[in-house]
Amino acid sequence: MDMPPQYNPKETEDRWYKYWMDKGYFRADSKSGKEPFCMVIPPPNITGSLHMGHALNNTLQDILTRWKRMSGFSALWLPGTDHAGIATQNVIERELKKEGLTRQQVGREDFIKRVWKWRDSTGGTIINQLKKLGCSCDWSRTRFTMDEGLSKAVQQVFITLYNEGLIYRDTYIINWCPRCQTALSDLEAEHQEVAGHLYYVKYELIGNDIRVKVATHDAQLARQSCWAGRTTHDCITVATTRPETIFGDVAIAVNPKDKRYKNFIGKKVRVPELCGGREIPVIADDYVDIKFGTGCLKITPAHDPADFEIGRRHKLEAINVISADGKMNGEAGKYAGLDRFECRKALVEDLKNQGRLEKTEDYKYTMGSCYRCHTYVEPYLSKQWFVRMKELAKPAIKAVKDGKVRFVPKSWGKTYYLWMDNIRDWCISRQIWWGHRIPVWYCKNEKCPPVVSTSRPAKCPECGGAEFSQDEDVLDTWFSSALWPFSTLGWPDKTDDLRFFYPTTVLSTAFDIIFFWVARMIIMGMHFMKDVPFRTVYIHALVRDPEGQKMSKSRGNVVDPLGIMDVYGTDALRFTMSSLAVKGRDIYLSEERIQGYRNFMNKIWNASRFILMNLANSSIAQLSNSSIVKELSSNSTHDPLGRRTTHDELTVADRWIMSRLNQVTKEVTGHLEKYDFDKASLALYDFFWHEFCDWYLEIAKLQLSVTSGQWPADSKLQTADNEKTAHYSLLTTQYCLFRTLEQSLRLMHPFVPFITEEIWQTLKTVDSGQWSVDSESNNSMHESIMVSKWPEYNKKETDAKATAQMELVKAIVFAVRNIRSELNIHPGAKIKAIFSYTAKKPLKAIDILNSNAAYIKWLAGIEEMSVGEDLTKPRPAAVAVVKGIEIYIPLEGLIDIQKETDRIKKEIEKAGNDLKGLKARLRNKEFLKKAPEEVVTKEKDRKIETEARLGKLKENLKMLA
Repeated sequence: MDMPPQYNPKETEDRWYKYWMDKGYFRADSKSGKEPFCMVIPPPNITGSLHMGHALNNTLQDILTRWKRMSGFSALWLPGTDHAGIATQNVIERELKKEGLTRQQVGREDFIKRVWKWRDSTGGTIINQLKKLGCSCDWSRTRFTMDEGLSKAVQQVFITLYNEGLIYRDTYIINWCPRCQTALSDLEAEHQEVAGHLYYVKYELIGNDIRVKVATHDAQLARQSCWAGRTTHDCITVATTRPETIFGDVAIAVNPKDKRYKNFIGKKVRVPELCGGREIPVIADDYVDIKFGTGCLKITPAHDPADFEIGRRHKLEAINVISADGKMNGEAGKYAGLDRFECRKALVEDLKNQGRLEKTEDYKYTMGSCYRCHTYVEPYLSKQWFVRMKELAKPAIKAVKDGKVRFVPKSWGKTYYLWMDNIRDWCISRQIWWGHRIPVWYCKNEKCPPVVSTSRPAKCPECGGAEFSQDEDVLDTWFSSALWPFSTLGWPDKTDDLRFFYPTTVLSTAFDIIFFWVARMIIMGMHFMKDVPFRTVYIHALVRDPEGQKMSKSRGNVVDPLGIMDVYGTDALRFTMSSLAVKGRDIYLSEERIQGYRNFMNKIWNASRFILMNLANSSIAQLSNSSIVKELSSNSTHDPLGRRTTHDELTVADRWIMSRLNQVTKEVTGHLEKYDFDKASLALYDFFWHEFCDWYLEIAKLQLSVTSGQWPADSKLQTADNEKTAHYSLLTTQYCLFRTLEQSLRLMHPFVPFITEEIWQTLKTVDSGQWSVDSESNNSMHESIMVSKWPEYNKKETDAKATAQMELVKAIVFAVRNIRSELNIHPGAKIKAIFSYTAKKPLKAIDILNSNAAYIKWLAGIEEMSVGEDLTKPRPAAVAVVKGIEIYIPLEGLIDIQKETDRIKKEIEKAGNDLKGLKARLRNKEFLKKAPEEVVTKEKDRKIETEARLGKLKENLKMLA
């Protein structure tokens, strides 16, 4: 029963996690007959390491899983990892580079072997880190997006969609990463604003007879000669951010509504000689923005998505001028072999020297970069595989609108609709080696159509040939992830797990993958399972640094959760995460917050240690055999120990803490049901620290050492026998201490599993099974808190009368303590207190005061108290008023009146000067105009606080007069 003076997480966490694993507590049973609860983990990349986003999301998922498991559900939290195609391939290529090799040199087969070897040796790092966080996943069901079962599901889905005409191959403009040498979906190209330039380039008009009337008021349209000293030809000036693509220009487009250029339509211009000097047409297209640049748009179908669409409408040629590695190809003439950005710089200089560059302007625009290597992507014309998304999206949109899937917070539903209503076909092919290889086979006879099959065909159904080559590309990583909720449960096989746990209950994830993952899972679930993959999508916050900046290595503000857990313990980090998880608001994480919740862990430990020290075995045996614990009528308080205790045998404080324990059970359960993790955490924090520890434990110290003379006169425990009174006091207090601690531990367990298990195991040894807890099968506490029963709210346990009494007691004690603090009265000094009331005031408060005088004296440090009607106020005296009762604290002999008067006067003077300065600043129009809003708000708050402080100081000075 002994507990060390301090809690040491390092000595307990690994031990209890191993215990839970060995006992099989994390395993879910699809044949248990219980109601299912299922979550699938957002699979972390095998290349990844635990970061604060993981710590937040997995803490919240574990809270839900542990809570549901304790609530009697067959709770499955299904873990797994993602093969992370591009990211993993990049890791292995870096390893090869150290050996002086490339993947092309080692070949595809050996490269894939290397990846699997790396995955088997280090790819499980993130799993071990999740275990360190305390995640109670069913590790026996761990899945990997490249394992045999999931590969089977991926192939089945591809083939089915292909046969349904929903997968096709076509040449299209895609996002291409020159570094990773692969296509990227629109979502994988991360866009950011860059500072660049608009280059105004002149294109020579063909034909000497062309004369264009130009509005004299439009200076931008004033035509200049294209060549120095040459005036027989006019030109068109085009503004572009990408002059290096001029080599691929096939037209100049203008808006048909733009009167400035109506005479140009149908004519031809010549691209600069430096770029080939080809003749290209001037065409009309409604897409062109009249107000951008000069109103003329160069059309390069092979290097811009909008240009590609215009090119298709006008049946224009597409000329690719940039190679897959981001370097200029042969179409670029003397610039061939240059990096695209080097080419831009050289070409601009040459155009300027030849008089073909009219001007250059600074210009900000967005550019996409690869989400893995951050190389700027290239709009690239390429043959790729796509999924037709419009029809597939319709049932998924309807499922959310019909309430089959709900977003928490609700506002994220709008984000979902915005993307789904404007969904584009999904490019699913990637030009890498690591991933699910596309199950498409090409006959040696190129005229034959491809064969879609899970294995190499025996012969070509068209020509009978037997020589085939498989498509070189692999599928987008998100393709297999989109099947995660049902493929992990065994689909396409009809497994018990699939029947029992699908649809899953809730998905917890980040907002930035709503499009990448959430939407696609709903799409695939509706199409292949004819049901949604989950009922609720909880979108958690983004973890930022204390100043609200996004954490990144470049900023140097990344907080390592593993380091935090090592210093402060896992439970402190978990409780920090849950308490800051406010719906719809990002988390500003500081180490001070974590330190604060580490202190809460210490508070839990110290309170438990005090309680266990006061639960002597002999006393508990007496309690078990006494009349205090017995079956009684309906006016009793239900005890989760399986027995009943009468209200008559409990004090006001006992009844209050039992009522508050019952109420906090209701609050925490309700908050969890609404995914209000922060509110649930803070309800537990406030109850355990500020009610149980700050108030009841202090009262318990009185009750544990009570004598007849100290006890409230109307207490039902008061007897003529001092020894009997003390005995009852001891027993009832022990009972309430045990029960409140035991139930509080169960309520806190999902949030802080390690410390609660450690204390639970010690608490179990108190009486070797004499106290039953919540087991229907035996009369002892469960062997682990993990499998104990979640506490239930019982309306009959609510005691409004005891709560009202204790609230008055607390208010009186707080008022007296406040006087002590404000007037610098020594904490250990015993004081006198006079409580005066008028006959007009209701006497209920006075009755409560009288009946709880022992509590008030004990908690407020009052040596002598008087209660009466219209009592005389002594001078000097501090005064407080609570519920119409005036409280006088005589100050004579308690403090040095003159010294305290001088101190308060100095503080009044300082506060007055501070207030004067704040008012002046807030009247200053320049300050209000130029200062940031948060600074102005802070100054206003300081003004309010200073005014309140000044008022209080003046009150205190008046007391001393």
